[in-house]
Amino acid sequence: MKLFVGLGNPGAKYASNRHNIGFMAVDEIHRRHGSFTPWRNRFQAQVSEGTLAGEKLLLIKPQTYMNESGRSIGEAMRFYKLQPEDVYVLYDDLDLVPGKFKVKAGGGHGGHNGLRSATAHITDKYRRIRLGIGHPGHKDAVHHWVLGDFAKADNKWLEPLLDAIAQHADLLANGMDSQFANKVTLTIRGEAPQKPAKPKNPKNGETVATPERSGEHATGAGKITSTKTSPKKGPLASGLERLFGSKG
Repeated sequence: MKLFVGLGNPGAKYASNRHNIGFMAVDEIHRRHGSFTPWRNRFQAQVSEGTLAGEKLLLIKPQTYMNESGRSIGEAMRFYKLQPEDVYVLYDDLDLVPGKFKVKAGGGHGGHNGLRSATAHITDKYRRIRLGIGHPGHKDAVHHWVLGDFAKADNKWLEPLLDAIAQHADLLANGMDSQFANKVTLTIRGEAPQKPAKPKNPKNGETVATPERSGEHATGAGKITSTKTSPKKGPLASGLERLFGSKG
């Protein structure tokens, strides 16, 4: 079982804050996949149970306010007898530009009060999904910045990021962190990894060129034209042809 924890502050007042991007991410996972139960209050949080790719999951949105997020995480982890490595925390990161993200296992809290609380309750061995919100430029503006709402212009990067995270959350559920990061990156860019089909040697699997039929070559639109030439004629045959005409 895995815990997907979105960090944020409870209540409508904070719902659209940059600080609540973690809540937004788990909300999108819940919305996109029909395998989750309705939200309910438990572990001092709003929780929803479900499965992704055959793995049991618990989505968590702590209702203790950011500074005490670790309390609900710790309660849920101990109840299900899980390890910190089974916990994924999704949160806002000032050090990443808006729209960027990183997946990381363990590490410090970087001054983030939600991580500070989580570390105090479950150690620092949990996994993190860092969601960039950018930096206001000066440390004195940070408090207003994180508790400020996303602007309408931010939807250009915010919606694709949250959608891609929800789309590929099954990879996280199976512990495939690197594959998740690659898939989300490609999805945001609008790219899809495709390999052209090539004929292969059935004996050793090596790619080989497709042989053309003798005397033929391919042309546009897949047409085949003949390049066969008439056999070379000897001098006697040529002389008879001039006397009596060609029979071809």
